Amino acid sequence: MSMLTPPGMGGKYRITGTAYPRMRRPRRRGRIIVAGIAATAALGFAGWGTVQLIDVFGGGSQETAARSTAARTCEPVKPSPVAQAAVFPKPADITVNVYNATPRSGLAKATADELRKRGFTIGKIGNAPVAYDKKVPGAGVLLGAPGAAKGAFPVLGTQMKGAVTKTDTRATADVDLIIGTAFTALAAPEDATASMTALLHPKPVPTKCAPQSR
Repeated sequence: MSMLTPPGMGGKYRITGTAYPRMRRPRRRGRIIVAGIAATAALGFAGWGTVQLIDVFGGGSQETAARSTAARTCEPVKPSPVAQAAVFPKPADITVNVYNATPRSGLAKATADELRKRGFTIGKIGNAPVAYDKKVPGAGVLLGAPGAAKGAFPVLGTQMKGAVTKTDTRATADVDLIIGTAFTALAAPEDATASMTALLHPKPVPTKCAPQSR
């Protein structure tokens, strides 16, 4: 009897030979198959969840691709109708009447002489009309026909900071510069030149780009 034969068991239950059977549990193939299916499903759900996160943060795969390839829509900013239509006259084509509405004597002549040096044509010089005499608290008033608002006023305004503009019913093209109490002097020549340059030769209009929608 072999030493591996349990006591009391002989005959056909006797274990003989030199090869010994492996003592292990039989494979449970059913569990392995189920586990494989579960793992595959888990990977599938994980992948689907990743796609959903990309869609949420990126706004959808198709939309994200479209945004990445599409260029931003840009349109030039259109200048205002006034800027498009304005054709400013030269200083020599503007006749300026200079009136003094302050108690300071000689102010109208001194201002007129300076404007003449700067290229303007000078008309009348004297004290302000009764309607404005001693009644202009600011730097001054530019007074003229309605058409001057888009021509003579902007050009003459480059020479006098703080002047207000008013229109009347005159039929002539000349304009009045009525000097007010707060007036000290015309704009410095370099400042007036810079203002005139900006008026006649404005900088290029910046481009306006429409932001991408999200």
